Amino acid sequence: MSSNAVFIRHPDSALYKFGEEHPFNPIRLTLAGELLQSVDALQDEDIVIPAYTADSSLLTLVHRPDYVDIVQKLSEDLPSPDDIGIAAKYGLDTEDTPFFPGMHAAAAAIVAGSVEAADQVMSGKALHAYHMAGGLHHAFPDRGAGFCVYNDAAVAIRHLRQTYNARVLYIDTDVHHGDGVQWVFYDDPQVCTYSIHETGKFLFPGTGFVHEKGTDAGFGTCFNVPVEPYTEDDSWLESFRESVEKVAAAFKPDIIISQHGCDAHAYDPLSHIHCSMRIYKEMPAIIHQLAHRYAGGRWTALGGGGYDIWRVVPRAWSLVWLAMTDHSIAAALAEEGSNAPLPQPWLDKWKSLSPEELPEWWLDDWSEVPAIPRREEIANKNRAIRLIAVQDLA
Repeated sequence: MSSNAVFIRHPDSALYKFGEEHPFNPIRLTLAGELLQSVDALQDEDIVIPAYTADSSLLTLVHRPDYVDIVQKLSEDLPSPDDIGIAAKYGLDTEDTPFFPGMHAAAAAIVAGSVEAADQVMSGKALHAYHMAGGLHHAFPDRGAGFCVYNDAAVAIRHLRQTYNARVLYIDTDVHHGDGVQWVFYDDPQVCTYSIHETGKFLFPGTGFVHEKGTDAGFGTCFNVPVEPYTEDDSWLESFRESVEKVAAAFKPDIIISQHGCDAHAYDPLSHIHCSMRIYKEMPAIIHQLAHRYAGGRWTALGGGGYDIWRVVPRAWSLVWLAMTDHSIAAALAEEGSNAPLPQPWLDKWKSLSPEELPEWWLDDWSEVPAIPRREEIANKNRAIRLIAVQDLA
């Protein structure tokens, strides 16, 4: 073991951008990375830059060859009319996921970063790895969806299966159901998928219900914990902690791959959950503990969604790395009622560009925010769903 944790950064991943007005903006990566550097939590020696991009042999571990082919053709500066004409067939002409020049290279770089992160851990080069640009969990073998062109998490998991014969526990904490990863491994008993998210009754992609448990040999290795709109911190964390612990204990993975979309925050414009930064402090700490308890410490973390890119994403994604590296800030924030200021140089650099007033502390002050009505009713519904989700486990 040469390193406790590595930070994967592929420079071409910053080119994954659908347009200036699109909510998926790669400036998130810059904001979070510079926040970590501002508190001396990320050093040059921590960073691993993959020496490759994902070629067809990697991409077709999950994606159909015809899909990879059309992504490449639509990535040209001037795609042919015939290729544009069939973009809809592959989900690449929607408002959410429109094709753009350089799309293939940028998406393939993200896949390479997640495969590298998984390889670093499973090969023993590092105990933990973090690929912040990864986590594009909505892409399917034959189509793009939900801002996702290639499913980097699914490719990395399939690579781990084929290269190391590893049992993989995939934990998805994005507010949107991790549908693409779930369906790719729905019949694979060696890959357990777990997703906590806002119920698909009201939110894209409209899936992730408790009855989705896998099929054939994979039945019983798929777990979904859909929570009610306007769920708050206590209920979200109770639902997560009580269910994911049972899943990890029962499955006993060789490695955990987690996706850390941070769009369940109350500020996020694309969901209806009312959580604070507290859940993004506690969930990585819980996953870190599970990795050491059940997977020999092997843990790969990916980014994902998150669309309040100034106030939420930099803090939430930084907290993953702080937990992963046992940083002193994470230790300080773990104390009940504690908080810590964000670095002033980072605030000074970005405050003039942010359309919202930047928070000055790592955690939110929620004391002045009115509680959501029907709080106990929502918590009780979530409790009932969580019990159903893991009722077959000891």
